[in-house]
Amino acid sequence: MADKPRTNAMYSIPEDVAASTYRFIIVAAKRARQLQNGQRSVLPAANKKPTVLAMEEVRRGLVPYTDLDIEQPAIIE
Repeated sequence: MADKPRTNAMYSIPEDVAASTYRFIIVAAKRARQLQNGQRSVLPAANKKPTVLAMEEVRRGLVPYTDLDIEQPAIIE
């Protein structure tokens, strides 16, 4: 009997057209590192791991980030 992959909404990566999976993972990883270093979560912690908290915060849009890959207009003087 083949094992089915575990699908849990808590651990799923959002399928947003505007955001990429890579961006989600990078932002969540950086947020998890902040939580591990002592920064407080904006969500109730209820014995969740920092990685799970970070993913949930990013999924809900509670973690601000700046996309540096977007081309910005050149300033000509």
